[in-house]
Amino acid sequence: GCSRSTCSVCLPAVERSSSSSRTTFLLLSTHNNIMKFNPAVTSSRRKNRKAHFSAHSEARRKLMSANLSKELQARHGVRSMSIRKDDEVMITRGFFKAREGKVIACFRKKFVVHIERITRDKVNGAQVPVGIQPSNLVITKLKLDKDRKAKLEAKSRKEKSEDVTMSNVD
Repeated sequence: GCSRSTCSVCLPAVERSSSSSRTTFLLLSTHNNIMKFNPAVTSSRRKNRKAHFSAHSEARRKLMSANLSKELQARHGVRSMSIRKDDEVMITRGFFKAREGKVIACFRKKFVVHIERITRDKVNGAQVPVGIQPSNLVITKLKLDKDRKAKLEAKSRKEKSEDVTMSNVD
């Protein structure tokens, strides 16, 4: 929060309303929550980083998601999906930009994905796969099984209902 004596937004209000402490309190309470929509969710960088890096495996699955290609977005009505083995992806950022390949492994512990033919040569001549963050990928082909199809349908229904509710807002 802010303190009355140091906050540049509240200081003029405190000086204006020195006779009425109630007015000052109202101004301060509205100032404290300017950018905060949900008071139960922290906006602290330290706490958010702690939550991210100490997340359990199922939470990491959701964090390790990537956008679908424009074609897949149009077909399924979904913007992004969690990434999994056997998806085909295209790299959109970094040294390997514009390369495509199939996901061969997802390492939730390291928040990286290994893609076939994306490797680096070690000094001893061995080739090791390079870890790519899922946020730097676009999914071009989904590996669909019955669970993933159900997830896609549920997600598209949810996004359609959100579009309807947002169209009513003015």
